[in-house]
Amino acid sequence: MEENKKTIIALKKAHSHLGNIIRMVEDGEYCIDIIQQNLAVIGLLKSANGRVLEGHLNSCFAAAMRGTNERRKKEMIAEILAINKLSE
Repeated sequence: MEENKKTIIALKKAHSHLGNIIRMVEDGEYCIDIIQQNLAVIGLLKSANGRVLEGHLNSCFAAAMRGTNERRKKEMIAEILAINKLSE
């Protein structure tokens, strides 16, 4: 449950920062300042994504791998590989 709290905090921070970035662009603020804020949001989202993935691997994925349903195991592995490609 603690990891969920950390994930929610990171997502809320990213959401708040994104609003600030939109305002910065609308106000014509300095490009490098906007880029730095964008990178901060990307970092927060990556952190939240990592936490969600870790939770998935430790719960859903681990349970599927302990099970006997070979089709489900292959599906779970394919999902992880697809997510990995998206994050490249």
